[in-house]
Parts: sequence; C-alpha cells; structure tokens
Amino acid sequence: MLPDLATIAPQGCGPIRSGAAAIPAPLRQQIVESVRAAGAIARVDLAKQLDVSPATITSLVPELIGNGLLAEDLAPVRQGQRGRPPTALRLVPQAAYVVGLKLAEFRHTAVLMDFAGGTVAEAAWDRANPQRDIGQLATEARQLVDRLLTQAGIPCSLVLRAGVGLPGFIDHRTGTVHWSPLLPDGEVALAARLSTALGVPTTIDNDANLLTLAELWFGHGRAHSDFVVVTIEQGIGMGLALGHGLYRGENAFGMELGHTKVQLDGALCRCGQRGCLEAYISDYALVREASTALDLSVREAQPAQIILDALHDQAKAGNEAARSIFRRAGRYMALGLANVYNLFDPSLIILSGGRMRYDYLYADEVLAEMATQIIQTNRPPPRFEINAWGETGWSRGAAVLALTEATATLCIPEVLA
Repeated sequence: MLPDLATIAPQGCGPIRSGAAAIPAPLRQQIVESVRAAGAIARVDLAKQLDVSPATITSLVPELIGNGLLAEDLAPVRQGQRGRPPTALRLVPQAAYVVGLKLAEFRHTAVLMDFAGGTVAEAAWDRANPQRDIGQLATEARQLVDRLLTQAGIPCSLVLRAGVGLPGFIDHRTGTVHWSPLLPDGEVALAARLSTALGVPTTIDNDANLLTLAELWFGHGRAHSDFVVVTIEQGIGMGLALGHGLYRGENAFGMELGHTKVQLDGALCRCGQRGCLEAYISDYALVREASTALDLSVREAQPAQIILDALHDQAKAGNEAARSIFRRAGRYMALGLANVYNLFDPSLIILSGGRMRYDYLYADEVLAEMATQIIQTNRPPPRFEINAWGETGWSRGAAVLALTEATATLCIPEVLA
C-alpha cells in the first residue's frame, strides 16, 4: 500500500528520471526541475544527469542563483569521499508560490505550495447545499484561497499561478469545461472566470489527471515512467502517465474510463448517456441500487456517504441483497480494470480515491475475475497499489500543474534578465 503523501520525507519531489530520459523543456528549466526532484544535487552530478558538460551547468547556474531561484549548500559527504565536499544546488522555496484547488460537489480543498514543492498551508470548504452555479463556484474558490493565504500569512501578490481540478470533460489547453456535474451548462470558459476571481492566471484540468500528477511527483509513481491511476469517488476517473508526463489525448479528452461503455442500453449515467462503467460503480450508482437492500424511507434524505456506509455495514453483516450490490459492482470493476490492462499493458495500476475503503473494489475475487478477462499470455500481471490517501492529494496535484507552468515562466531568459 502506498504511504500517505503527507508522510513522505521532503527529499525532493517530481519524476525521478534516468539519465537518458530528458525533460522536454529548455535547459534552464531542466536544471531547476532536476534540482527540485533531487532535493539537493552537486553541479557535476547534475551535468551527468542532464547529459551536458559541467561547463554548461557552470555557465547557467549563476544566472539562476542571481535571480533567487537556486541557492548553494555543502553537498552530503559520499562514502569514501576525501577533501572538501562539493557545493550542492537546491531550490529557494520562497522564490514563488502557487495555489492548487480541487472543486467538488460537497467539499473543496486547497493547497499553497512553495517553489520547492513543499506544502505551506491547506484549507477546505464544505458545501452543505451544493449549487450548480458558476458564479457561486468562483466565489467559493476565491474565499477558499483567501482563507488559505490568511492561514499562511502570504500576500496574494506572491502567488504566481493557480491550478484547479474538477470532474468532467475538461480541455486544459483552452480552459474550457465541456461538461461537469458541478455546472449547469456546458462549454464554460472556467479558467478565464477563475483567473478573474482569484486574481492570478489559472489553469484547469480533469481531477483524475491531477491526482496522477500528485502520484508522479510525490507518490510511488515517481520511480515509474509509465503507470495508470484509477480513481473511485463520486465518479470513476483515470489518469495515464507516459514518459514521466501526463497523456491526455489529441483533444485532451482521453482516459475517460468511467464513460467507457460496458452495457448497451444500460443504466443511465449522469453524463446523459447509458451503459457507462461509472453508472455501475460510482456513488450515485450504489445509492440507486441501495433501495433494494435498505429501508430508504427513513434514509433517502441522508447524504450519499451515510447511505453507502450503511450499505457496506449491511453487506459485512451478511445482508445478501447488500452483498449482491457490491458483488455486481466488483464485477464491473474487474471488467474496467481488464480493459485498462488490455489497452495499455501498464507495469503499475494505482487504485485511489475515498471509495478505496470499500474493499469490494479490489477484493481477491475482483482481481481474480479481472485475470480471466485479460489477454492470456505469459506476461506477468500488473502490480496493483491501493492508495486511500487524504483529500489534499487532489489539490496538491493541481498545485503541481500550476508550479510546472510557473517554473517554465520563471526560467525564460527574458524573465531572468
């Protein structure tokens, strides 16, 4: 099982690349991102990692130090090393700050992150009566960021960018939400609206992509160039890391595992179509089925979480109707995972999200059924990790999105000059 992100020691963050895996960015940005990933690194090691001459590193580092992005420390002493240890480069955390937000139906979360990738502050906003209104959503986002900055004692002027994740079909390039359960209408220019509300340039993306970024920067995904994240929350999401980066597809709408079709003319999904995987596994699907196992006449006004917990307790207590609901959902989960495996052949699949506490989603029976549905060859099965980490993982991924863009901007020669 993966450790909670908050417990991982701060020894650098970001993808751990091999020497041959170049960062697709200008050299100044490669230097900064490599130092961030290492935590601290000597110039000679940095040159080897980036496959450039030590002279090239030596010529660029003073510029980055002079502009307050890098600083120098004595490097850790290596075993067998003699003489004065070399100086190590590290990032200056206070060089910039970014904000990451996860917008959701019932609870928004936010993180303030420094330039080194450290979490400075966290905040949350509970929505007792969630409204599908873009004006209210923007107002809540602004108030949440204000709460975050007040807690940290950081003025808004020091925040360079914001990243925001939400469920739905999101084009991160244009900042457009084509559909989301949080909004009443489609084709909404949400990034522009939030940029105005928050007072900083804002980038948006699908929330599953951002949880994948969090795994890539802070979790077990750091050591993998390619892996899959499947999320189970109010809906079903998926993120795909390829070559230490996110793969979104030609039009940024790829990886919508929850909206792959598993039943022709099947159950109605909240996206408006029928037969989606999400319509058989997600919260609203299980709540819909719970009426066959529970007396909802006294529970139907309760939040979905209470209904789900009651359904799970009934299943554990031996209620056959409740068990059949979870068993059916588990079979659909196995089908979805088998499709992921057959399509991408990943070495690692990470199952994440709040619903991971319901073990029916990854029980031995589910994985055994998945094994019967994958292409039968002599290849080893994928490695699975279950990560039921806290809610701030999503907003940390959103902050990573903002930090990557802020880093690219700060490393432009004209900005450094």
